[in-house]
Amino acid sequence: MFKINGGHVFNFFLYLFMIGVIVVTLYPFWTQIMISLTPKDAPPVFNALKIPQRISFDGYLLIFQYKSVWVGYANTILRTALGVTLSLIFTALVAYPLSKAELPFNRTFTFIILFTMMFGGGLIPSYMLVKELHLMNSIWALVLPGMVEAFNVLIMRNFFRSLPESLEESARIDGAGYGTIFRAVVLPLSKPVLATVALWIGVQVHWNGWFDAMIYINDPNKQVLQIVLRKIIYDNNVQTLKQMMTTMGIGGKFSGPQLQATMIMFSVIPLLLAYPFVQKYFVRGIMMGAIKG
Repeated sequence: MFKINGGHVFNFFLYLFMIGVIVVTLYPFWTQIMISLTPKDAPPVFNALKIPQRISFDGYLLIFQYKSVWVGYANTILRTALGVTLSLIFTALVAYPLSKAELPFNRTFTFIILFTMMFGGGLIPSYMLVKELHLMNSIWALVLPGMVEAFNVLIMRNFFRSLPESLEESARIDGAGYGTIFRAVVLPLSKPVLATVALWIGVQVHWNGWFDAMIYINDPNKQVLQIVLRKIIYDNNVQTLKQMMTTMGIGGKFSGPQLQATMIMFSVIPLLLAYPFVQKYFVRGIMMGAIKG
């Protein structure tokens, strides 16, 4: 008779569950890859596990020649780089003083920050504020409104509190002030939370952001990549690409779904390349930023 160990059963179902999560996550991603590589005259891909009989990279070659894509890419990269940099700087500058119990009115400031998480002014006041500040059609309209998020401040504050106080005390004995301690001691030890917050801000707020760009940006030369993607997928702007293909003499090689899938993959590739570099800090940053209130 085989003796069943409860721990082995739990691990079996845990691995089975994780395999299911991986399959559900990769299924739509793999499907888009297959559709983007399927030529127009080939049978459509209905099964994600089925590889097309013929593979074509013509869709990617066309996107490389589509000017609006590169304009959107440049604007999105600029927005993401500028937004993440400023957000990390100002979020850290807000979170570090709040991590000190000796800060006067610490609880009051914390309550004010928490209050902004529960109540907001809404779209119309935000639009009027951006307009009155003359930020319309400017990269600053996409960067400044969401530069400091209350949730990120609290996560970073809790991480700073989890650092050993003896390190700061040693630096203070050597004559270092709060500014020097923050720059030379705290920030070098805060790579996990900085990488975690940078990933959140970069992906959720800036790289995938499109609604604020649709409201505040009217100049096509200043639009971000997600707006270009939205026009192709939702606004049926595939006809624009087909007209461009006809001008280039390749009008019969592509289908609408193939172009849409190609554009989706084209916008996801930078995130796939960047994620492995911050993944090792991700779990540690979340755990250490959340365990201490």
